[in-house]
Amino acid sequence: MRIGTFVLAAQFPGQGQGEALHRAVRSTEAAEESGLDSVWLAEHHFVPYGVCPSATTLAALLLGRTRRIRVGTAVSVLPNHHPVALAEQAALLHLTSGGRFSLGVGRGGPWVDLEVFGGGLDAYENGFPEALGLVLDWLREARVAGRGERFGFREVAVVPRADELLEGPADAVPGASGPEVVVACTSPKSVRLAARQALPMLLGMHCGDEEKAEMVALWRTAAREAGHPPEVVEGAAHVSAGVAQIADGARDATEMLVKAMPGWLRQGLDAHVTVDGRHRVMRDPVAYTELLCGLHPVGPPQLAADRLAATAERTGITRFALLVEGTGDLAATEENVRRLGADVLPLLT
Repeated sequence: MRIGTFVLAAQFPGQGQGEALHRAVRSTEAAEESGLDSVWLAEHHFVPYGVCPSATTLAALLLGRTRRIRVGTAVSVLPNHHPVALAEQAALLHLTSGGRFSLGVGRGGPWVDLEVFGGGLDAYENGFPEALGLVLDWLREARVAGRGERFGFREVAVVPRADELLEGPADAVPGASGPEVVVACTSPKSVRLAARQALPMLLGMHCGDEEKAEMVALWRTAAREAGHPPEVVEGAAHVSAGVAQIADGARDATEMLVKAMPGWLRQGLDAHVTVDGRHRVMRDPVAYTELLCGLHPVGPPQLAADRLAATAERTGITRFALLVEGTGDLAATEENVRRLGADVLPLLT
């Protein structure tokens, strides 16, 4: 079981953006000190839901401040990046960190980001497969040319080469020569795309175990149909996102989150603007917080460990990225991380 944190750098009501980013940095340092496996960084633009606009930039800082923990993006939004530029950054972080970087990618949403960065709606609706393929080519080949509908360019040399890491990390994927690439999957289409490339999935915190198990089963079927060998199909290290709040009692933990998270969710989600004016249905923040508390390790250590173990048994997923900043308070977040390491991890070994 590999337990990591999921960092949004969420700006809670009454907080400054620098405060949210400071909490993101400190929670990562606390995660390493507490023996956790990884930290996964989200990126958002123009909204207080999360104030980190570049997960790779923050990853570089955190890789420099840590020595052991794996740092990944969850996710770098491909329609807002040139795939070659993103792959170059991934290779750089992979090599300079000793292989501790994971590149998580996704297609994001139909937000105004697409207008600001010039990707356009087509990049969101149709361009993800081409962009992902170009990222993978860059991380695997010595020379790459762009031959797609969106990205066309002459063959150029890949510098630096991601496969020139002198010594790989202990948790490296067998046979992999570059950084791990993980794909955020929210639909059967994205699951099949990840499976064809044998890339592990990142599954969202709003999904319950039954839905995640169905997506893992679909991934395995699609991966087998793509010709991947059984050891690759069965050994895929998918990641389950969730929420964690450790307290002495289940009611105490739930009350902490229900008190704080709805205000953040309300102001954060309300700030999203669609690029084309399409209607979007907003979740009720209180009901959503209560749903998350019922799905994930929110409560005393034994309950938290039991829920993580149950998810692993039902889905086959043994890697977790857990949101630990749900109170919005720095001291409470650090204590939450400490208790995950000290009180929950020993129950999972």
